[in-house]
Amino acid sequence: TRQYYMLTGALILIAEDQAFIALELALTIEDAGGKVAGPVASVKDALALIDVQPITAAILDFNLVDGDSIPIIAALTASQTPAIIQSGIGLSPELMARFPSLVVFIKPSDPGAMVCVLRDLIDLRGQAR
Repeated sequence: TRQYYMLTGALILIAEDQAFIALELALTIEDAGGKVAGPVASVKDALALIDVQPITAAILDFNLVDGDSIPIIAALTASQTPAIIQSGIGLSPELMARFPSLVVFIKPSDPGAMVCVLRDLIDLRGQAR
């Protein structure tokens, strides 16, 4: 794999309601040495995982089966956990202003590129502590 072991030991939450995309992301994260929390397809299940596992970072589809991922984004932001959002249309200026640290990928996204960005976000978070 081209990612080598960029995510060694990192626990990455995947919240994605399209099974093929979720599987591709999970495999890419595992190939990069990371561990996957999920994948889950709902806001409810993602929030439950955040409550019980030490999430390092997350990749979230903006629209999940039970609504948008704003509650997940808010929970991750509160704990300074980096997140990448996948969206078909991007996020509104209001949301970007509310959550300025979010990185947004427009679907279809390259999982390898997302892993590289996640690595950078995790590294930056470590340097900020």
